[in-house]
Amino acid sequence: MNLSDNHQDSHASEETGRVVAAFGRRVLVEDREGARHSCMLSGRRLRPVCGDWVAWQRPVDDSDGLVTKIDPRKTELARPSRRGDREVLAANLSQVIIVAAPRPPPDPFLVDRYLAAAEMMGTAACIAYNKTDLDPAALSMDLAEFEALGYPVLRVSARDNTGMDELRHRLEAHTSILVGHSGVGKSSIINALLPDAELRTAALSAASGEGRHTTTASVLHRLPTGGELIDSPGVRDYAPPPIPVRNVGAGFREIAARQAGCRFSNCLHMEEPGCAVKEAVQSGEISARRYESYRRLVRLMEKLAPTP
Repeated sequence: MNLSDNHQDSHASEETGRVVAAFGRRVLVEDREGARHSCMLSGRRLRPVCGDWVAWQRPVDDSDGLVTKIDPRKTELARPSRRGDREVLAANLSQVIIVAAPRPPPDPFLVDRYLAAAEMMGTAACIAYNKTDLDPAALSMDLAEFEALGYPVLRVSARDNTGMDELRHRLEAHTSILVGHSGVGKSSIINALLPDAELRTAALSAASGEGRHTTTASVLHRLPTGGELIDSPGVRDYAPPPIPVRNVGAGFREIAARQAGCRFSNCLHMEEPGCAVKEAVQSGEISARRYESYRRLVRLMEKLAPTP
């Protein structure tokens, strides 16, 4: 029997709300007045994520609310699932903030993949290089490589507040998500932007009934200076969701800009003759490291492609 059949009589009429945290079969929905409600899902196929707009039914007693439908999404940040298909992490974003730091050692290839995901979504992207209070000699990633491509790079320190005003300004009027390796200081940045962030998280735990599991979920915060910020759990690795290999170049703006110059319209910039991208790599106009990042992503998408 469908869950909605069991609980229909205990819920009021349907209204629109925003998912501000998701915990498997339970979500936290914010109503029009800003109050947050623990909700169950009306069916097993319903998979709302943080940032979703949903139709939900308010309970008429002390029970949970009921989410019945997910509104169409403007954007989706996704990755390959364990089964090799698409797993959505957050929805309705307009900006991706990629956090890196001198420690743990930064991985520019991971940064590339988040940037590629932002390009494919059509959202803004920015790199926040945290922990600049450490020895400047510890800088071990070529930030100028990203700046040359037009990506904003903010040098910040959540510890001594360096660059935090510039980050606040960039977050205004956006629904952003903080992403990056575990240990790069995303929580410290959140605490610097929202001094009561830990209290908010404790309140989420109480409202959701999920307790400690809240720390492993993405959570949407409304910033006092404007904008919304989703704090996502740290990762070991990331890749965009499976896509046709011919579309991978769209995630690398310097490669997409030279596509029209290739001899073949379906050039993958791998082994084909007359490739304008490879010529640009040889001349130094395209970073050899970024090109290798592109090639790695092409090979990954070939592995993830469904077998005919």
